[in-house]
Amino acid sequence: MTPRTLIPALAGLVLLAAPADARTVTDSAGRTVAIPDTVTRVFASGPPASIAIYALRPEVLLGWPRALRDYEKPYIAAPYRDLPETGRLTGRGGEANLERVLALKPDLIVDFGSVRGTYIDLANRVQEQTGIPYILVNGRFSETARSLRLIGRALGAPERGEALARDVEATFAALDEALGAVPPDRRPRVYLARGPDGLETGLKGSINTEIVERAGGRNVAEVPGRYGLVQASPEQVIVADPDTIVTWDRIFFARVWRDPLWRGIAAVRRGRVYLSPTAPFGWIDRPPSVNRLIGLKWLAGLFYPERWKGDLRADAAAFYRLWYHVDLGEAELDRLLEWAKGRAP
Repeated sequence: MTPRTLIPALAGLVLLAAPADARTVTDSAGRTVAIPDTVTRVFASGPPASIAIYALRPEVLLGWPRALRDYEKPYIAAPYRDLPETGRLTGRGGEANLERVLALKPDLIVDFGSVRGTYIDLANRVQEQTGIPYILVNGRFSETARSLRLIGRALGAPERGEALARDVEATFAALDEALGAVPPDRRPRVYLARGPDGLETGLKGSINTEIVERAGGRNVAEVPGRYGLVQASPEQVIVADPDTIVTWDRIFFARVWRDPLWRGIAAVRRGRVYLSPTAPFGWIDRPPSVNRLIGLKWLAGLFYPERWKGDLRADAAAFYRLWYHVDLGEAELDRLLEWAKGRAP
């Protein structure tokens, strides 16, 4: 998440009073926030928060930061496919000004992602200026179960939060059991290719690639002490020579097999380039939220087919039922998994 550079001027805005019947929650930044006893209208500050809120209690979500595309809608429960586009307070292209947020009359604002100082400052300023409770939730993959429990309590759905948190913990435990005996030097060397040329990637330890590392892959893009997205050079990719490439970009996936730059790289020679499903949300990131849980199972099966015994089709159907409130038909599953197993050049 990247916060907005500017917050619009608030001259003339009427501040909302603190809720008369309130309870308190302590968010991931250690802030104690008073929120209404009953929460019915929630503004998601960005896409990661919207997915977590939808998974936990979809009826309170005021809208999607970006309206769903037609190809995404079949993978969302019907009542929520056409929620309005609300914009976002954080992240690239943040455009939701506070007047617009106030007009939606939310009981609560939820941000899911980084909880470092920049975001604490933003949350405090928005809360002070609008009177709307604003909680920060840690979006790190390792904190997913804890964060789901926190959001569940805030939304008045602790049982649902607990159920989803336990599903996360069970997935992590199964993965640890399957891969615990694999030494680091026997793990696949993975490159995450972003964008149509495949040269944007995430450094080891960044929120965009932590799923690759959690699934037992060795991220070849590593610069000690640095994190986040970077632009790699063709020479750097050639030197790294990953044996596995993962992408969510269909343009890159279609061209990588014929591009002279990529043709000599081990992953391409061996047919180990894989296209992540992206409906309704990406399985790797885009955005980095709870949508990554099914991506973790997918990657485990790609990286360790003899050790990970999951059935991707059955796992996807179960995940979409539990997390996205939708029963997928065979046609929807076929479209979702079309390229997920990769293909040879």
